[in-house]
Amino acid sequence: MADDLPYLARGAKPVATESSVLVSNSRYLNSPALRDWLATAFLRKSGKDSPTTLDAHQLYGILGTLFDVPRIEELFTQERARWPELDRWFSEGFSSTFTVDELLANPEGSLGHIFGRYLRDNGFEIDIVPRFEPRNQFEYFSLRSGQTHDLEHIVCGGGFNIIGELVPYFGRLSNLPRFLDAELMGLIHPGQLLGALRLISRTGLHYPQSFPTALRAIRCGMDVGEQSGPYFMAKYEDVFHLPLAEARAALGIVGAVDLDSAEASLAWEEYLSAAREIALRPDNKFANCA
Repeated sequence: MADDLPYLARGAKPVATESSVLVSNSRYLNSPALRDWLATAFLRKSGKDSPTTLDAHQLYGILGTLFDVPRIEELFTQERARWPELDRWFSEGFSSTFTVDELLANPEGSLGHIFGRYLRDNGFEIDIVPRFEPRNQFEYFSLRSGQTHDLEHIVCGGGFNIIGELVPYFGRLSNLPRFLDAELMGLIHPGQLLGALRLISRTGLHYPQSFPTALRAIRCGMDVGEQSGPYFMAKYEDVFHLPLAEARAALGIVGAVDLDSAEASLAWEEYLSAAREIALRPDNKFANCA
């Protein structure tokens, strides 16, 4: 009898199918690779043998087989017809070409110099992924998103550490839906969404002492995303010479607070190991790592 079922179980119906394998109306659930990624990335502990950055690399490789690119292109084209600023951004197709030396040539305390010092002192590279020639609108959007990610850390106030990643993640997750079509957002943002949620899940499950800071990072990111202009189209090169506060204002960044998440990130074993290695370098000026 239905009345005998637990309240939360009522309404469920068996689904008949002739399929001999798992099948769903969700393209994401239908992907064995994504199911395995989710189970691993959401539930595992931190380990230097498999850095958290590898999660994102693997995720985007999987999602590359799942993106509905024709529909994404159609929706971007519709948005360009509706929004002249977006159309100009795509038409210009600007791509960053700056070097670390060029960044360091900016005045101390400026956005460019802050970024250059971070890259130089930690031995990191400018490009998260190798630069490429985009073939369509979605590839250009993805290229610029990768090129500006570390800069969004700085202007949004997220430290270059594991918990600090939540600030730019939730900045974008709360900013873009204010300006772009909801269907388009659902198609282009699964990487941001799943990438962010894996950090929350693993912090809560394994490093609960750091969970309050993770929640603050989420709030900090959302504050920026909900109050700022469409900074995904920002041309940071124009403000590299400005002090950080002035650069934020010029870019339309509102509500940013520089959150200290370094200590909370030390609970993650890989970050602790990397921080120790960087701190021991004789030429090190900062003890942060991505």
